Amino acid sequence: MDIIIQSLVAVVNPISFLLIVIGVLFGMVCGALPGLSTSMAIILCLPFTYSMDPITGIVLMVAVYVGGASGGSISSILLKTPGTPEAVATTFDGYPMAQQGKAGEALGLAVTSSSFGTIFSAIIMLLAAPLLAKAALTFQSAEYFGLGLVGLSCISSIGAKNQLKAFLSVLIGLMIGTIGIDSINGTERFAFEQPSLLNGINYITVMIGAFAIAEVYNNIEEYRHRDTSLRSTEKVKIKLLKFTEMAKMWTSFIRGSFVGTIIGIIPAAGGSIASLIAYGWESNNKNATPKFGEGNPRGIIAPECAHNAAVGGSMVPTLTLGIPGSPVAAVIMGAFMIIGLTPGPLLLKEQPIMLNAIFLALILAALLLFIGGRFVTSQFGHILKLPYPLLGSLIVTLGVVGAYSLKNSFYDVMIMFAFGIIGYFFDKFKYSNAALILGLILGEIIENSLRKQIIIGDGSAMGLLTRPVSATILVLAALAFLWPVISKKFEKGVQ
Repeated sequence: MDIIIQSLVAVVNPISFLLIVIGVLFGMVCGALPGLSTSMAIILCLPFTYSMDPITGIVLMVAVYVGGASGGSISSILLKTPGTPEAVATTFDGYPMAQQGKAGEALGLAVTSSSFGTIFSAIIMLLAAPLLAKAALTFQSAEYFGLGLVGLSCISSIGAKNQLKAFLSVLIGLMIGTIGIDSINGTERFAFEQPSLLNGINYITVMIGAFAIAEVYNNIEEYRHRDTSLRSTEKVKIKLLKFTEMAKMWTSFIRGSFVGTIIGIIPAAGGSIASLIAYGWESNNKNATPKFGEGNPRGIIAPECAHNAAVGGSMVPTLTLGIPGSPVAAVIMGAFMIIGLTPGPLLLKEQPIMLNAIFLALILAALLLFIGGRFVTSQFGHILKLPYPLLGSLIVTLGVVGAYSLKNSFYDVMIMFAFGIIGYFFDKFKYSNAALILGLILGEIIENSLRKQIIIGDGSAMGLLTRPVSATILVLAALAFLWPVISKKFEKGVQ
């Protein structure tokens, strides 16, 4: 109990509290701007931590992490432009709600869900970090392969209108993911002797092009006939959920937070997979009103809870095992080492105050996110009042800056515009840009995990079925893929 009190004092002192406020707001702004990822936001803050007390410096970066994870939903909802990879799933129902004039409600759902997911995971981590860290070590390539397939099962919901075209879209995404140098044996694949293709195609560049630039192309074509009701003179006001409204959808909050916490604990899985799996699980309800993909509130709650819960989850292997739970956690682990702390089992014994302070900072950052999110999102809402020629130009400019900033290369900008055209035609002929991105994000995980398991099994893939956890995940993935068919037959049987 004394350790908890000392940790709480370290977190709520005036300097730490102020830095948490600044960190949350800065993280949200960076997360909302396409290309300026949470990792970049933390790296920008890193030099300021050199002269700080270790706990104060780490608390600042944790706050930026929480704000950045939530901020990506702002541009996803308002502009159909995921600010971060974790916010891709939020676009599926968030942007349709904004088109229906419910932008404030959608933003409120996102902020509330992000806060809930963060608090949920922080409490779980505070109580069971060492135990969960040991469980995370049981995951190997077989389990990662299964998780990748569970993530791909989202196509059964995001491609509900045309499953065949959604399936073809995800295959194209998987194929694009193979471009570049093979990470296992170093073989050049589909680079066509072009040096710029050797490093592959960054999914963030594709994401900006297929969602943001393609949407600009669509709106330019339909500009004279398009609905401009969203860009009225009224200010977009965020509508935060009341407790009674949350209670009606409590299952979505719990499911999303649970998935995010579990996936976050698994090293290198991250919030992107967590949000996609949570959305796929939630959208299995085919009788939902409105339908998923057409502005269902639960389609925002589940992924937002999941990817922010993954923030707390990812800190467990990072702190207790010295294994980054996500790319952002890897940056934070590097900051630990710069400050002079070594993540790993000894941290639990040598720095218990530090460990508890981090999880308490997560809870405080989540509460401040719930409050400060109202200000940040309302300010971003002003962009909806711009005439579309200005708004479209702003989206393209942000896209160019975001794509270029990834590697300081105009090659990524050209890729972005190329996939903008591809995304435009995908929309026109009713293919799925979301499924394309899904395949591209998960393709590398699925391919590499399968090949590693075959290597481990000396040419056999039976390890996928003989490992209990892996077999269970594969069964869940199969059920998720077949659920649309099973549910239809079940409905016919009932009738």
